[in-house]
Amino acid sequence: MTGVHRLEHEFVHYIPEKLEDGKLYVSVAFATVAHRCCCGCGNEVVTPLSPTDWQLIFDGESVSLDPSIGNWSFECRSHYWIRRGRVHWARRWSEEEIRAGRAQDRRSKERHFDEAARAIASEPDVTEPPQAAGSNNGFWRRLMRWWRARDGKGREARPE
Repeated sequence: MTGVHRLEHEFVHYIPEKLEDGKLYVSVAFATVAHRCCCGCGNEVVTPLSPTDWQLIFDGESVSLDPSIGNWSFECRSHYWIRRGRVHWARRWSEEEIRAGRAQDRRSKERHFDEAARAIASEPDVTEPPQAAGSNNGFWRRLMRWWRARDGKGREARPE
């Protein structure tokens, strides 16, 4: 496979409108990485960073992305890994492998978001202070009365 074999990374706030060949643009603010396809076809490849998409590894000198980049929607259908700024070409996938990979991605996303929703639903309600066993929250009421009698910062309120 010809094309780019090494990518120089650049941390940016916004992904530039025009991407340069051989450059990997990393926007931490938008959790996105973008580059031009390494095969040389000129297509722009955008990889969102998330627990269910790609992960970025920055070792202080170079950047890696995981999992591989599979450009199944492009005519080139290139497939490669980006490891420590180097492009490692992978074999082409069949239509069946692409369908299976996409189905696995969907299942992973569903599982991740189902687990996140369950975790949120099981979190305790922290809008009220904790209540001691056998208590009627008298301590918290007294504390709040004391706080309100002050200026809201724990200092005595000054007359105007």
